[in-house]
Amino acid sequence: MARHPHVLAGSLAAALTVTGTLHFVNPRVFEGLIPKALGSPRAWVYGSGAAELACAAAVAVPATRRVGGLAAAALFVGVFPGNVKMALDSHPGARHWSRKPSVAWGRLPLQVPLVAWAWRVARSADRD
Repeated sequence: MARHPHVLAGSLAAALTVTGTLHFVNPRVFEGLIPKALGSPRAWVYGSGAAELACAAAVAVPATRRVGGLAAAALFVGVFPGNVKMALDSHPGARHWSRKPSVAWGRLPLQVPLVAWAWRVARSADRD
């Protein structure tokens, strides 16, 4: 990861913008993460997409970067149970690539560097 705080924050903001936008462009990809007990998956997908876009905006602005980084870290932790659900529900014959076991299980350890990235952005905000 980049050492310069602006590059670190800018790349996180870009990643959050892309994934947040995907929640609105192709919500069906994310609906499998939502437990049935929570009700309408589409509403949760749109809500989490909006949260990612809000975190992206906060991270992009130096004055709100610390809060944005902390919020992004919390968001990455918060969606982890959904990623576990998707992994448990995955099967080799799935039609969509995101439902295949290799992808669903492979994404679980990726949450750790995402949380660390957001945390590092929050910590570096004071040095901007």
